[in-house]
Amino acid sequence: MAYITNTDISTRLGASTYLQLTDDDNDGVADSAVANEARIGAEGEVNTYLARRYQTPIDVIANSELAGLLASVTLDVVEYRLRLRRPPVPTDTQQRFARTVVWLEAMASGAIALPSLTALPGSTSVGMLAATSGEARLLTRNELSGI
Repeated sequence: MAYITNTDISTRLGASTYLQLTDDDNDGVADSAVANEARIGAEGEVNTYLARRYQTPIDVIANSELAGLLASVTLDVVEYRLRLRRPPVPTDTQQRFARTVVWLEAMASGAIALPSLTALPGSTSVGMLAATSGEARLLTRNELSGI
């Protein structure tokens, strides 16, 4: 499930900047393969952080309240990636990317959570945390030690 499209990237950057950053063969036409690579890479980068807490990719159709947020975050990453291809990277792009990484790290650590109206499925990549089975304990540790 994609968070953004190449059209979203073009809208964010503006048509002339989009063309400048993606036209590798200088034919005056944006190369969709370049945009696709940057977009897919950015979505993967965002998902690596989100996957610590949530199943990824996040379903932005079922959780439409998250669509704009995830699109904005992903666009910050893809813009930075594309501008790295044609240095220098503008200061505002560097700062926006740095703030986005801080936000993603806070998300991954659990300091903040996605503002979803419904509970999002948890990550399956961390494996099982703990599981027990059987009857409840008859004696506690304190009872066994005579305290």
